[in-house]
Amino acid sequence: MPSNRDFDKEASDNQSRNYFYNFDYDVMHPYMMKAFEPFFRAGNVLELGSFKGRFTSRLLLHFGKVTCIEASIAAIEEAMRTLGSEVHFVNSTIEAATLSQVYDNVVMTHVLEHLDDPVAVLRRVNNEWLSDSGRFFLVCPNANAPSRQIAVKMGLVTHNSAVTPAEAEHGHLRTYSLDTLERDVVAAGLKVIQRSGVFFKALANFQWDCLLQTDIVSVEYLEGCYQLGQQYPDLCSSIFLLCERGQKR
Repeated sequence: MPSNRDFDKEASDNQSRNYFYNFDYDVMHPYMMKAFEPFFRAGNVLELGSFKGRFTSRLLLHFGKVTCIEASIAAIEEAMRTLGSEVHFVNSTIEAATLSQVYDNVVMTHVLEHLDDPVAVLRRVNNEWLSDSGRFFLVCPNANAPSRQIAVKMGLVTHNSAVTPAEAEHGHLRTYSLDTLERDVVAAGLKVIQRSGVFFKALANFQWDCLLQTDIVSVEYLEGCYQLGQQYPDLCSSIFLLCERGQKR
């Protein structure tokens, strides 16, 4: 991993973009869990990239204990103040982390797009960390989300899979679509057993944050967006691949 990356800085808000929005915490996290829950295996769980532990807290409700790899020490320190001793943090890049066991569930949400060598990390999941019957839950922002396609038509983004300057400040190195995400997963040896999307999304995150402060959007509307996303995964905020262990590569 290049030594000049400042993970604490990458995880900070910048002038053009927040690292996380309330939309992420209040809408996307619950619906990611809803998408994951039917497929969880009994046993242990590893979270690859936990940031400040907001999604980790949801995993704790299912597993009781969670192991997390997180590169930002500032994020770990904040997470430890709220999550307690049931979370074991490994302060390391995912590329360099050393773990002593395999896991029945491995979760990576909105992290792969940050990694210098995503296929090498996915290969570690397949070869080293996933148990023989384990499952890998992989979610990434979607290049083809309607909100992003609208931004392209407005001239704010050059093309669907572009990395904007604000995203680059947050350490984004690529923007995946379903085809390119599956390409990297298959190259690492993992088997894709389910392809899906999480939450149909035509508004940008900052627009959703404004909307969520009103009573315009109901719980039923949010559920409708989630269900529509199952029908049209390529028009979702995030894309989701459920994987199992394949041949080592």
